[in-house]
Amino acid sequence: MSLIQPLPPGPLDIVGDIHGELDALLQLLDHLGYDQQGHHPDGRKVVFVGDFCDRGPDSPAVLELGRQWVQSGRALAVLGNHEINLLREDVKDGSGWFFDARMARDHDKYAPFNRPTLQQRSEIVEFLSDLPIGLERPDLRIVHAAWQEAQIAAVRQLPLGSVRDEFDKWERMGQQQARESALAARMAQEISPWPHGLESSQHQPPFLHAHAEFEANKQMVNPLKVLTSGVEQKGEIPFFAGGKWRFVARVAWWDKYVDSTPVVVGHYWRRLRAVDRTAIGKDDADLFENTHPLSWHGARGNVFCVDFSVGGRWQERKSGAAVGHAFKLAALRWPERTLHFDDGQVEVTQGFGEAGRL
Repeated sequence: MSLIQPLPPGPLDIVGDIHGELDALLQLLDHLGYDQQGHHPDGRKVVFVGDFCDRGPDSPAVLELGRQWVQSGRALAVLGNHEINLLREDVKDGSGWFFDARMARDHDKYAPFNRPTLQQRSEIVEFLSDLPIGLERPDLRIVHAAWQEAQIAAVRQLPLGSVRDEFDKWERMGQQQARESALAARMAQEISPWPHGLESSQHQPPFLHAHAEFEANKQMVNPLKVLTSGVEQKGEIPFFAGGKWRFVARVAWWDKYVDSTPVVVGHYWRRLRAVDRTAIGKDDADLFENTHPLSWHGARGNVFCVDFSVGGRWQERKSGAAVGHAFKLAALRWPERTLHFDDGQVEVTQGFGEAGRL
């Protein structure tokens, strides 16, 4: 069975990135009409676009709900970049709920957060290991970050359960290319005078050209990375995101997506209301700065990002702001194309199928 799997027929509710926000998920599912076992009176199915975990207070419970619903056949899901980090034991900002090595560093920023039991850890890894990267049927495609035909074709040849091994293979390829091109040596040389490392938000490094080349090359050589964390190119200024300074620029790939089949993604931290993105560690360019929050986007107006930044609720809790005011969990109903939020708000999306839609 391929890492690109078929979507079943029938109406769907496509849920954006959850990031451990259990209360928001339960409220959203209740508003959508699902019972606790995932049944819907109209026979609808949930599709999760990935990034179940990290940052929020209860990643184990979110993953357990996803596991039960998916394994019972009442929901579907694709892997996000945060799940791939977990499977690869790639410890990142916000993953202290799972990795002991990150607990202390995540405590002041994200705590309190629930941690899994030994049995839950095993079940989480087993569940995520069997998830696909993309889902498709004639009228719809779902992937976490980017639908790119060359990368989809490469991943379509891979069997379920192969994500970690294949991802590591491409990562090694990128590292080998860096060594053979002397890029690794240039990286070491340009970072050596910088005393603060790349995880201190208070100390902006100079633009590191070799690091930028390495990041962009490693991103684009790996089809699994492209599909789960997007298209990137060498940037121009350093920015702080994901707990470290970065030197690449994300590309709005949908501006060149000309296929007629609509695509739904998560990943990109869209907002219903304007927020200070720097407060949640998102210092990179905002790909939706000039896009209406309810609008389809892309060259043919048939791509929709359903991630409405619920992963930023840790900042609301920390600052004492009203939780859920700025950062929301959303689901896109298909084929209705209505957008439902965890607080019960319902909006009709705009501009579907309009060419050149921003």
